[in-house]
Amino acid sequence: MNETTDKSGPTIPGAETLTAWLDAEGLGVGAPLEHRYISGGSQNDIYELRRGDLHCALRIPPPTAPVSRDEGILREWKILAGLRGTDVPHTEAIAACTDTSVLGRTFYLMGFVDGWSPMETGHAWPAPFDADLHARRGLAFQLVEGIALLSKVDWRAQGLEGLGRPEGFHERQVDRWTSFLARANGRELPGFDETSAWLRAHGPIDYVPGLMHGDYQFANVMFKHGTPARLAAIVDWEMGTVGDPKLDLGWVVHSWPEDTDDSEGSVGGYVDMTNMPTRAEVLGHYADASGRQVDDIDYYCILAKWKLAIVLEQGYQRADGNEKLEAFGPLVLDLMKAAADLAATTNYAEPPFTDRGTGHARH
Repeated sequence: MNETTDKSGPTIPGAETLTAWLDAEGLGVGAPLEHRYISGGSQNDIYELRRGDLHCALRIPPPTAPVSRDEGILREWKILAGLRGTDVPHTEAIAACTDTSVLGRTFYLMGFVDGWSPMETGHAWPAPFDADLHARRGLAFQLVEGIALLSKVDWRAQGLEGLGRPEGFHERQVDRWTSFLARANGRELPGFDETSAWLRAHGPIDYVPGLMHGDYQFANVMFKHGTPARLAAIVDWEMGTVGDPKLDLGWVVHSWPEDTDDSEGSVGGYVDMTNMPTRAEVLGHYADASGRQVDDIDYYCILAKWKLAIVLEQGYQRADGNEKLEAFGPLVLDLMKAAADLAATTNYAEPPFTDRGTGHARH
């Protein structure tokens, strides 16, 4: 028997063939399959599955996603499998399937996380973090501790060599993302040229290649229930690669308010930053947990703002009436202006590696 426990969203296409595949994988053999739609978008649908002692989440591209998304799903699976045995909070990699005769697309199964996401709380922290301000601070420290742990993963030993091209990572950024923006056939973005020129003329103090998430923020983590604050899992690895882990830090703090006494300037507009640690405290915690210096954080913040503006512009240009994507329009302009403003005012002056006459990375 196959039972859909939530009728409000799409159902799994071909649940019968999925059941047969689960039997072949030895997962809940002979037990009825229950499945529930959790969430989805243009690139992924996620379902909760229960079958015997199996309790997991299925992640699969929707039928309308481009064929190339199947490769992205396998890339995510490779990262999750590579995190086995590490201290990085992540979902368990259970099984993957590339046989499109099963569900029509490549998919994988991951452990179901018993926790909560800041995206589900409606701009308000759940109890006890709504009232316990000391406990709330722990959410921020746990957030950056997650990427500090990620940055320390021995990616070669975990079988992740070949996931990215760490050599020349910074030297490629401007050309790569400029080409990405050109493919979006979008509008002129004030501040783009100035920021691009600044990025070409500067680089980080040092570069230690490592595993990075690529879109790290409160939206892409889950926390365990109760106090103290504990990260349950880092999720949504679509942009994961081997590159510079400190770009994840820049992604987190580029819009972190200097003053957290009130919620003005809250990160991403979807979480209340009131009484969170200051930006300096967050940077200090990351430095202590990762062992990496953060004196070049302005470089990473400028790169993060610039790159995020380009990524969101691509979404805005294909909005076609989608309210969520339409909302990216003014945000893109704000991000690019902020990148150009910071580039114009920062005292950071480290040149790119190619101008230093020394090796550009420490391995």
